[in-house]
Amino acid sequence: MKKDSIKIFEDSTIRTVWDSDNEKWYISIVDVISVLTDSANPQVYWRVLKKRLLAEGNQTVTNCNGLKMLAPDGKMRMTDVANTEQLFRLIQSIPSPKAIHLSL
Repeated sequence: MKKDSIKIFEDSTIRTVWDSDNEKWYISIVDVISVLTDSANPQVYWRVLKKRLLAEGNQTVTNCNGLKMLAPDGKMRMTDVANTEQLFRLIQSIPSPKAIHLSL
């Protein structure tokens, strides 16, 4: 049903999961934020961004799911994920020169 995968982007790891039932990739939002923002704490960045987007009524955040993914400590932990379409919408909300190239 699901196939785990790790993608490398600019020497950073981005965790992904393939859902064969829905034929969609699910991508760790925190991993993408880490790459795009160079934030020291991407979890906090995502939490603040998510709260702001929810306050604005952004439905993309509402549609994001949580999946257990292998964390850097080797344990399976719940992680917010987005499919490709949702992720590109979220990237448009990230003020980063790196995000501009991906949102075009």
